[in-house]
Amino acid sequence: MKTIFSHPVYLITLSFSFLAFGCDSFVEVEQPKSQLQSSAVFEDYSTATAALSDIYANMRDKGILTGSAFGISNTAGCYTDEITSTQNPTNSSLPFYNNSLLPSNTTIASQWNGSYNQIYAANAVLEGTLNSTKLTEDQKRQLNGESYFIRALLHFYLVNAFGDIPFITVTDYKVNSNVSRIPVDQVYKNITTDLENAVNLLSLEQITTQRVRPNKTAAQALLARVYLYRKLYPEASNAASAVLNQAGAYSLGNIDNIFLISSKETIWQLQAGTSGLNTLQASFFTFSTPPPPLVSLNNNLVNSFQTGDLRRTSWIKTISSSAGTWYHAYKYKENNATSVSKEYSVVLRLAEQYLIRAEARAIQGDLIGAKEDLNLIRKRAGLSDTPAISKEEIVNAVLQERRWEFFTEYGHRFFDLKRLEKLDNILSFIKPGWNTEDRLFPIPQAELSTNQNLGNQNPGY
Repeated sequence: MKTIFSHPVYLITLSFSFLAFGCDSFVEVEQPKSQLQSSAVFEDYSTATAALSDIYANMRDKGILTGSAFGISNTAGCYTDEITSTQNPTNSSLPFYNNSLLPSNTTIASQWNGSYNQIYAANAVLEGTLNSTKLTEDQKRQLNGESYFIRALLHFYLVNAFGDIPFITVTDYKVNSNVSRIPVDQVYKNITTDLENAVNLLSLEQITTQRVRPNKTAAQALLARVYLYRKLYPEASNAASAVLNQAGAYSLGNIDNIFLISSKETIWQLQAGTSGLNTLQASFFTFSTPPPPLVSLNNNLVNSFQTGDLRRTSWIKTISSSAGTWYHAYKYKENNATSVSKEYSVVLRLAEQYLIRAEARAIQGDLIGAKEDLNLIRKRAGLSDTPAISKEEIVNAVLQERRWEFFTEYGHRFFDLKRLEKLDNILSFIKPGWNTEDRLFPIPQAELSTNQNLGNQNPGY
């Protein structure tokens, strides 16, 4: 048996109960005798499920979706008007805050490599289940549906951060080591196809009570977002409605309880790990004594909240001393281990679906319906109905509401400003060193050097 490699240079091996990853070069090495052949993993549903679960654990801990300093929640927050970085030159957040990224940036490399590593693992599950002779058809549908969802989700974040990217669908290292970047539009079409496959394969039923495995609704929710980004507004509205019509399974909750494990607003979340662990977001964003060690919330964001907004009082914590006042994100409140886990990292939640539909409805001219959706989110936050009247006013009101609702959540603000072509208008006035070419992260230089088919570096780098 030989071990196979994927581009970027990552080794994937299938062990008895999970996928384990390590860095290496494009060489052949003997497979350790303690490891199962990859085909054997997919002859048993429990080991196949464990392989899939390990992908979620890797998404939580590394790559673009991790809740640590190196994930998109922090880096995109620093990049826009959500987060302020300390000026310590060793702080990995500083180049994002100063808009001084280099292609050699190690955080950028970790987001790229970690995410493609996870995509490779999802492809391994797809290929393994296809060739399995022991899994039932229902088991294959579940495993494949989740794998398509994972592949779509990760490519979605990569294309929004880096622009033209490779779309990886196989585990053949000879193919992957020579892939080319494809245009953003084509990436989105591929993402849409993967999500449509996921919707068709997955069931509405939750596999776990804690919503840590995506179901049909999770795929529909992400598809609604993708349609919105593609400006396919009727499709975005319909996909969001498919989620919102499941009133018995999902509902808006009390502001204080939205990020608890048991929240009915959660559509899909990443499990924290062993019992008692909570989120990386809380561990990273929380600080108890000033000044902040690494990052704090941008005063521009904090001061933008309207009087009486419950999100300002519940989701932001003030830390003061004689030296000054700072703020940190307080959506996740458990920054240490507890007797049992209380919070997981929420990736998809119901509020986004209302705001997706509000925006899509407004652009299509359904201003009454758009305001109804928008006002549901405002009322939950303790605010009165929006005063917006015209289509343009409502769309801008939705954008503002998204800023208050999703700050420090997986790059929403950065992606919203970019897709609505408002990055320069807003950030050039409040961000030092901002320029138009900052709309994309640089492609890791090591990847360009390894594979000339990736083409030229993004503009400005």
